[in-house]
Amino acid sequence: MDPTPLIIRYFAGARAAAGRSEEVTAAGRSLDDLAVELAHRHGDRMAAVLRVASFLVDGVTCHDRQAPLPGGATVDVLPPFAGG
Repeated sequence: MDPTPLIIRYFAGARAAAGRSEEVTAAGRSLDDLAVELAHRHGDRMAAVLRVASFLVDGVTCHDRQAPLPGGATVDVLPPFAGG
């Protein structure tokens, strides 16, 4: 596992579910594994957000949710946005 941490940034409903806008966690796991960890850490409300969220890794949409996340990366958790 890469010793350099990941930065997780939360937006909108994800921020509300996490109770913070950002946190740091260990790298080296996949996005699916990270989502399981975050749901466990923050509870059912976060789990619901993560099921419908999009994820950016260093500003790029993540299509391979099984690829290891590199240390030093920033993962943005973006729930669906409503607007008008």
